[in-house]
Amino acid sequence: MADITETIRTEKSRTALSVQAGFLLVGLLLLLLAPFFFYPIFLMKLLCFALFACAFNLLLGYTGLLSFGHATFFGGAAYFTAYTVKAWGLPPELGILIGVAGAAFLGLVMGFFAIRRQGIYFAMITLALSQMFFFFCLQAKFTEGEDGIQSVPRGHLFGFIDLNSSTNMYYFVLAVFLIGVLIIWRFINSPFGMILKSIRENEQRAISLGYSVARYKLGAFVMSAALAGLAGAVKSIVFQFATLTDVAWQMSGEVILMTLLGGIGTLIGPLFGAGLVVALENYLATSEFPVTIITGIVFMVCVLIFRRGIIGEFYASRLGRKLGFVYRR
Repeated sequence: MADITETIRTEKSRTALSVQAGFLLVGLLLLLLAPFFFYPIFLMKLLCFALFACAFNLLLGYTGLLSFGHATFFGGAAYFTAYTVKAWGLPPELGILIGVAGAAFLGLVMGFFAIRRQGIYFAMITLALSQMFFFFCLQAKFTEGEDGIQSVPRGHLFGFIDLNSSTNMYYFVLAVFLIGVLIIWRFINSPFGMILKSIRENEQRAISLGYSVARYKLGAFVMSAALAGLAGAVKSIVFQFATLTDVAWQMSGEVILMTLLGGIGTLIGPLFGAGLVVALENYLATSEFPVTIITGIVFMVCVLIFRRGIIGEFYASRLGRKLGFVYRR
């Protein structure tokens, strides 16, 4: 009897893996064909913000740390990349690497101070430090103040791929997005990621087991900052500018909204949430009705109906469980 039960479970697991692999392949195919049916700039913006939301979810969903300062890493990397590419004449790949390194350094500094506190105090420290960086960007000469860094050249990737072509640019952004998501997936499914989840669930127990909780939190903070910086750096190349909007506190609030709408603690949730918010902003931009109000109404409805987020509720539903999805938040 036990053997029969185990066989049934194995078959269900294989079926679930097949279904999930099918969803993944369909998603990849849609992303590859998308620029032939939709405006490439809109798609690239969506991918950049989706990666940004996934990076934020790494900290909130899998570590349990709510940061109100992630715009610092997103916008900071955008400034670093835009300046080095325009002023120093570096190729885009080096500019992006410098932006990611700068975001990781900012994450190390901010995280060093923020992880000493928990809960709302952690969130307020990240917000305060983020506002300090915002005013630094407002006053610094290299950021060009309120005008921002404009006319950033896209250049040639690796010296021979012309990124001025929208098609080339899109597939480059798609490649960066897929690499970023793969890094996040590997990170959360590694032993390091398992420890982060244990810290999220019961920090005191993790401490009692001998783990250096502060170091793990700082590591997650820096990783999240670097990936958020990757999204911001690529965005500055796509749109060819970096402005104060990228480092404003509203940007931090927007990424929180994206993550909550999709579902925290899920890999796909932030992607869906980012797509929903960016699509609303794009298609309602010409509407006389304020987009922020519409976005707020959508958020209120989702919070009231989908307590776990849209994707989180799907994972927790009977259909989601039958397909092999698990919601552990």
